[in-house]
Amino acid sequence: MSHSLVIVESPAKAKTIEKFLGKGYQVLASYGHVRDLPSKDGSVDVDNDFLPKYVVSAKAKKQLSALKQALKKADELVLATDPDREGEAIAWHLLEALGVNEQGKTPRVCRVVFHEITKDAIAEAMANPRHISTELVDAQQARRILDYLVGFNLSPVLWRKIPGSRSAGRVQSVALRLICEREADIEAFKSQEYWTIEATMANAEGTTFAARLNAIDDRKVAASAKQLEVSTCQVIADRKTAEQLVAEIRPLPLQVAEVTCTEKKRRPAAPFTTSTLQQEANRKLGFSARKTMSLAQKLYEGVDIGDGPVGLITYMRTDSVTLSSLAVQEARQVIEDRYGKPYVPAKPRVYKSKAKNAQEAHEAIRPTGLSRHPETLSRVLDRDELRLYKLIWERTIAAQMADALLDATTVDIMAGDRYQFRASGQVVRFPGFMKVYIEGKDTESEETESLLPVLQEKQALSFDNLQGEEHTTQPPPRYTEASLVKILEENGIGRPSTYAATMNTLVERKYVRLEKRTFFPEDLGREVIRFLMQFFDKYVDYKFTANMEDDLDAISLGKGDWKAFLRTFWVPFKEEVEGVKSEKFVGETINETCPECQQPLSKKFGKNGYFIACTGYPACTYTRPVNGEQKNEPEYSEESCEKCGARMLFKEGRYGRYLACSGYPECKNNQPLVKPKSLGISCPSCKEGEIMEKKSRYGKIFYSCNRYPKCKYALWDQPFAEPCPKCDFPLVVEKTTKRLGTVRRCPREECDYQVTLVEPEQKAPASKTASGKPAARKTARKKT
Repeated sequence: MSHSLVIVESPAKAKTIEKFLGKGYQVLASYGHVRDLPSKDGSVDVDNDFLPKYVVSAKAKKQLSALKQALKKADELVLATDPDREGEAIAWHLLEALGVNEQGKTPRVCRVVFHEITKDAIAEAMANPRHISTELVDAQQARRILDYLVGFNLSPVLWRKIPGSRSAGRVQSVALRLICEREADIEAFKSQEYWTIEATMANAEGTTFAARLNAIDDRKVAASAKQLEVSTCQVIADRKTAEQLVAEIRPLPLQVAEVTCTEKKRRPAAPFTTSTLQQEANRKLGFSARKTMSLAQKLYEGVDIGDGPVGLITYMRTDSVTLSSLAVQEARQVIEDRYGKPYVPAKPRVYKSKAKNAQEAHEAIRPTGLSRHPETLSRVLDRDELRLYKLIWERTIAAQMADALLDATTVDIMAGDRYQFRASGQVVRFPGFMKVYIEGKDTESEETESLLPVLQEKQALSFDNLQGEEHTTQPPPRYTEASLVKILEENGIGRPSTYAATMNTLVERKYVRLEKRTFFPEDLGREVIRFLMQFFDKYVDYKFTANMEDDLDAISLGKGDWKAFLRTFWVPFKEEVEGVKSEKFVGETINETCPECQQPLSKKFGKNGYFIACTGYPACTYTRPVNGEQKNEPEYSEESCEKCGARMLFKEGRYGRYLACSGYPECKNNQPLVKPKSLGISCPSCKEGEIMEKKSRYGKIFYSCNRYPKCKYALWDQPFAEPCPKCDFPLVVEKTTKRLGTVRRCPREECDYQVTLVEPEQKAPASKTASGKPAARKTARKKT
């Protein structure tokens, strides 16, 4: 009987698939990548046509051994890794690591792909095997090598130029630029005041509604920040003008001039892609992109719903907005059954992706069974998994529902002959898809529409209230995870499947911080971008990065050569990196000159943050804090330098005040304020020095040899010049702990000598209840 070994990435997926395949198949997981480029120089041999030097990762060795053992018993090897470039590359790396020839006869090798983990999808995939796509593997190799070349050549330059910086990346740096430039726009923004005239009007029956002054002498009145920039609009600039208008308009007669009724249609949003799922989960559920993808992975790989594990959603890394014909038919049936026939459109809806570089080979993200309503899964999914599944189910169903129909009414009302007010309202005549789902927005609109009473032309009205209302223009909003993902995708920067990792890296590197789902750039991040924009502006340019994605897409389609692509990038990039190594980065220049040498001053970034420094460094060493002047008079101590005899200065450092030689930089002697104290005990290690009591930079007392760094003998416990009674070591130490009390012992690990000098405090016996059992222990919570 033939035996097949099926390899997937994750053990959860393996368990689900093995259930569907049955006897004759063994399904094992590779646990992700088995080979990768090591994080060190020389992992890519650029002189040998960009030869990558892959190694099997330490964590993959054990699993790879298990796969090799299982392969010995198999007649067929089925590579069922994920249906994307990365999955294709993993399949290729598995063959290389296992030493299997895809064209060989034993074992037979085939590649299968499926976009959902269901019995039918698995059966169809197994019935239609194919070979590994070299084009997809080449595109993934090119991407990985490109990211390696950028990171391992640009990052070391950053380390030397900017203290605290950790890395630069092809997509990471562009995302950081977006965040930093938005912050600069916010800081440069100057708020503008403007006013609107708001009215509450009433008809003869006393029914009231809201209206706003729309035009004066047929000229539009600005009622939003965008309209302030329109030259044909007039602006009510201040309170005085608004009060004058209110006084002029209040006594004028009101009459309905025109009533316009129109029908509006609202169409549903397309089914989810990776990017739009991350955006909506952030807006509606408050999930980070990383959390969204982690939950989606679990739903895709399989959940036990009573009769074994089954995948609940299709593959979650996709750019496609299309649905299979079977899914569309199932959706239409569910809509008719749950909401009625009027909610089913005459024809199935077809969507096309608006995103640049979209790869539409897959389906959109959808439930594997649309008849599986979220309510039926409440007992098998945890709260967050259920919320995400419900979001996907509602979006998929809504995408195949009928349009929403709204009756919109606009009423123009004249106050006298010069002043035109406008009232708008709308009523939902037929909710359509809105009965199930309405897409979220990144910003709330200022425009609000309400219900209006029935009004007729030439109908007389009256003012119930009339007043001016102050507004101020607002700066552009900072990026949230949702809005950052949106703009990255719109500009074709990176791949949506990597956005979660990219944003997480920026936070971990301390380039940005995330507060209330909003990105704020840190000083370190802003300085990194300032450096990159000065010396590598081409490589953080939005269009350049997007064009590289186009080239990678062309390689995946067999329309480009990956080595030629890397060669075109590498030659000029390497030259620029080498040139920048000798350049001086002066930071952000400011409109001041150095008081000592008259050269320009700049705002520089150091390990303790920003400071002001002379651009003439190292010839001129003038510095001062950003907010304050440098002390002109140095603060001398009464001590002299033991090395050169110059006077010692008091200095302020990272760990507090210390003494430094005034002869710096010729003499670099530094001393702590609290001098080490001799204990009169000879060093047992070197036999030449003596043990000193010292204080660490964190304020903790320790004991070490005065011949450091030649002798590195040190103790945390206080030593005494008494030989150990058991091993004759020349000293013993004392240590006090709550558990042992005060003990005297030998500091040598191999000697167990120890005597107790002071017994530990005894705990009070636990009180007993009437039943004779120990009383429950109460703990007081400390208020913070």
